[in-house]
Amino acid sequence: MSDLNPQCQLSDSKDAENFSSQPVQQILSTRDARLGEGLIIRRALPHRERRMIGAWCFLDHFGPIRFKKGEGMNVGPHPHIGLQTFTWVIEGKILHRDSLGNAQIINPGQVNLMTAGKGVVHSEESQLDEYATLHGVQLWIALPDSKRQKDASFTHYTELPHFQQDGLSVTVLAGEFEGKIAPTEVFSPLLGLDIVALEATKARLPLNPAFEYGILVLENEIDVENETISVGKMIYLGCRREHVSIRAFKGSRFILIGGEPFKEEILIWWNYVARTKEEIKQADEQWKNNDKRFSGIQGYQGIRVDSPPIPWK
Repeated sequence: MSDLNPQCQLSDSKDAENFSSQPVQQILSTRDARLGEGLIIRRALPHRERRMIGAWCFLDHFGPIRFKKGEGMNVGPHPHIGLQTFTWVIEGKILHRDSLGNAQIINPGQVNLMTAGKGVVHSEESQLDEYATLHGVQLWIALPDSKRQKDASFTHYTELPHFQQDGLSVTVLAGEFEGKIAPTEVFSPLLGLDIVALEATKARLPLNPAFEYGILVLENEIDVENETISVGKMIYLGCRREHVSIRAFKGSRFILIGGEPFKEEILIWWNYVARTKEEIKQADEQWKNNDKRFSGIQGYQGIRVDSPPIPWK
């Protein structure tokens, strides 16, 4: 997805507090950002106080929002480098198109995973009946230096590990949890879980002490280690935890992400994840000049997204 804010700021993974090697309970408020035509999303990462959690470097929560026919999300062709886009739909449908020739509808309970590598272009459009609700999350994963110049690729995952435990319905989006391994191909040690409370319940979720973790509430509210977290809030938990205690109300939903602390410094500006400003500037000039690095998309009828002015000379 593309941020359409005309004043896009540079995010440096080292300009906020580094990962905590000890357990903490840091509450972060999301900020609103505009996505496409008329869709406001809650952006949890990057945050001025917490840029990354593991290799997860971007987390948007969109919806739930009910559209009429003729309305909806429509994000025109835009470029990416140096990252993977990870889209998880809870309600509604999204049509993904890319410069690799893919045109794929993602349905609820499925994941679209696009590896941008050295460069790719994609668009995203919600697919609506007369009325429809759109709800989901999109994350970005920073590629390690050894993988960020690889060729672009795209995979659609229709089935993910799913189980029920302690009154919770758990879907493993990335990594391994309770012996269940997600098929999604990532290039850093990561965990991603979508969790729904089927009833009012208490649970202790096992964690890997080598990972840092964060929890973002998607519906209702939950208690995390006796901290009440509602929609629009994320709690960062740091490393060295063997478990986390959760108290959830029936219907509450949250996403848990984690990973080994990402040791490489990254720069994020607009849709680019890079290591230097020069890399970003070169990619943006190539996008503006229709360079072959960023090919067109077949089938999309609208106009492509213009990048905002680079905020440095």
